[in-house]
Amino acid sequence: MKRIYSILKHHFLKILISLLLSFILLSLLEFPLSNIIIVLILISIISIALLISLDYFRVQQIVKIRETIRDIRHNKLVSPGQINLGTDLESTEREIKKMFNKMDNDISNLKKLEKVRTQFLGNVSHELRTPIFAIQGYLETLVSGAINDPDVNMKFLKKAYTHTNNLNNLLNDLIDISMIESGEMKMNYGYYEIVPFLEKIIHEFSDIGREKGIEIRLRASDNKIKYYCDKDKLRQVMVNLISNSIKYTEKGLVEVLLSDEEKFGIITVSDSGIGIPEKDIDRIFERFYRVDKDRSRAVGGTGLGLAIVKHIVTAHGSKVMVESKLGKGSTFSFKLKKQILT
Repeated sequence: MKRIYSILKHHFLKILISLLLSFILLSLLEFPLSNIIIVLILISIISIALLISLDYFRVQQIVKIRETIRDIRHNKLVSPGQINLGTDLESTEREIKKMFNKMDNDISNLKKLEKVRTQFLGNVSHELRTPIFAIQGYLETLVSGAINDPDVNMKFLKKAYTHTNNLNNLLNDLIDISMIESGEMKMNYGYYEIVPFLEKIIHEFSDIGREKGIEIRLRASDNKIKYYCDKDKLRQVMVNLISNSIKYTEKGLVEVLLSDEEKFGIITVSDSGIGIPEKDIDRIFERFYRVDKDRSRAVGGTGLGLAIVKHIVTAHGSKVMVESKLGKGSTFSFKLKKQILT
C-alpha cells in the first residue's frame, strides 16, 4: 500500500490532468454523465495499474543494477563478460562494463606502482648502504689507530673520499630523477650552436681520456649548426653518455658524431669499449639496472645515469637508440630539431 500511495503522490497531477481532459472530451461528445463517470473510473484504474507495473519494472531494473555494482565491489565478478543486465539495460550495461575495465586497469596500475616503489626503495637503500658502510669501515680503521700509520692513512682517506663522491653523485641523481618523474623538471628550450657546446664538454674529459689511453674526438660537418634543446639538460645527457663510454672502454676511441637529416640533427656517441650483451640492451635505461654490477660500482656508477638520459631525451621529443656488440663497443644516438636557414 505504501508503494501505491507513493506512486499516486508522485503522479497525482498527471492522472488528474488526464481525467480532466477525458471529461472535457466526453462532455463535448455529449456522453451521459453516468457514462462519463464510469469511463473516468476505468481510466483511473487502468492508469494506476500501468503506473504500478512500470514502477515495478523500474524497481527490478534498479535492483539488478545495484546487485551488479555490489558484486563488483565485493570482487564476485572477475571479468566484464560476467556483467549481464538484459536487453532493456544495454546502454547501462555497456557503461558499467567500461567502469569495470577502468577500475581493473587502475588497480593493476596501482599494484605495478607499488611493486616499482618497493623495488625502488630497496635499490636506494642498497645503493646508499654500500658507500656509507665503506666510509664507515675506513674511518673506523683510521680511528682505531691506522691514522698514525703512514703506509695506510692517506690511502684509506682517499678511498673514503672517493666513496663520499660516489654518495654525492647518487644523491644528486636521485634528486634529478625524482624531479623528472614527478614532472617538476623545468625545461628552457632554445636554439644553440652545438659544436662549441660539445667541444667544451669533450675538453673536460680530455685528461681522463689521456690517462686511459682513449682518444675523445668530435666530428661535425657544419660548425655553425644550431640545435633546439635545453642546454643544461643536454649537457647532462652528454656528460652521462661520454663518461659511460670512457668508463667501459679500456683504451681506444670515444667519438661524438653530428650528422644531419632534413629537419633534424643526430647526435651519436660511440666507443670501442666492452659492449653490452644483447639480452641487456632493452633494460639498460631502467633505474639501478647494471649489466655488470661489480664493474659498475668499481668505476663509480650510480645506476641512474641512463635512466636520466632517457627521460631528458624523451622530454625533447626524441628517443635514445642503442646499438652494441660485445667486445666491439656501443653506440648511443638521438635526434634533435635543428635550425633550418632559408
